[in-house]
Amino acid sequence: MPIAHDRAALLPRLRRLAAVAFAISAAGCSGTKAVGPAISSNPVVIAHRGSSYTAPEHTLAAYDLALAEGADYIEQDVHRTRDGVLVVIHDSTLDRTTRGPAGACTGAVSDKTLAEVKTCDAGAWFNAQYPLRANAAYVGLRVPTLSEVIDRYGSRTRYYIEIKDPQKYPGIEAALIKLLNDRGLGGPATGQPRVLIQSFDAPSLRRVRELDAGVVLIQLVGQLLSAKAPAALDSIRAYASGIGPHRSIVDRSFVETAHSKGLLVHPYTVDDPADMAALLAMGVDGMFTNRPSLLRGMIPVR
Repeated sequence: MPIAHDRAALLPRLRRLAAVAFAISAAGCSGTKAVGPAISSNPVVIAHRGSSYTAPEHTLAAYDLALAEGADYIEQDVHRTRDGVLVVIHDSTLDRTTRGPAGACTGAVSDKTLAEVKTCDAGAWFNAQYPLRANAAYVGLRVPTLSEVIDRYGSRTRYYIEIKDPQKYPGIEAALIKLLNDRGLGGPATGQPRVLIQSFDAPSLRRVRELDAGVVLIQLVGQLLSAKAPAALDSIRAYASGIGPHRSIVDRSFVETAHSKGLLVHPYTVDDPADMAALLAMGVDGMFTNRPSLLRGMIPVR
């Protein structure tokens, strides 16, 4: 999802939301309650791409720091390599967040093998772009696979996985569910879910639902959906347990309407303490932040 220091990345996503809105609206309401468990607890701290204000996004360093700062969930954006491996990187290309040989470290992730991706430095760019936060230890970090992330942290944390650009990766939903099942993370959730799966793409989430009726799904929605979101909530609750709205469309009425339909509300991406306090006062169920330590300080540890 878009982050505060990468606002330009928000624009292409917003242009696609009109199509998402249509897909959600056309899907219609095929149920009377949200799918999945009703979750009642303190708001959750969701580390957006890890602690990505302080460390290079979607690296093990960013995830290590997020856990140290008290995040409840760490987020993974997932793409697939040419040889079929799920890797954790936000963009569909390697250009912005990796450095290395042009043949291996530029262009689409889907055109590269895992071996090629693993030659790329996923930390040096951060030091160059944010010199005041630079750390020599970040140089040489690698793009992790999703299985590496899960194997590293196991039950020490919870995972918030976004399926990116599913139209580019036919069958990615099945590959994701298989990986989760292989790691013992599939099936129905009890209590606070160990895994949440999110996407802007409603058809992709519906495919996940068909593959695993117990998985907890979150429909991402953005600014262009603001006028239609209330009408879309009935459609969303037929397959999802919550929504991940852009923070700009969230107000108390929006939260109350979503809650009345049994849907969680997890806005993105919130780094300002005043915004955090305002959203918490509205009753959101958690939020994405690049600075989990700030949000953790406003919510008691369970």
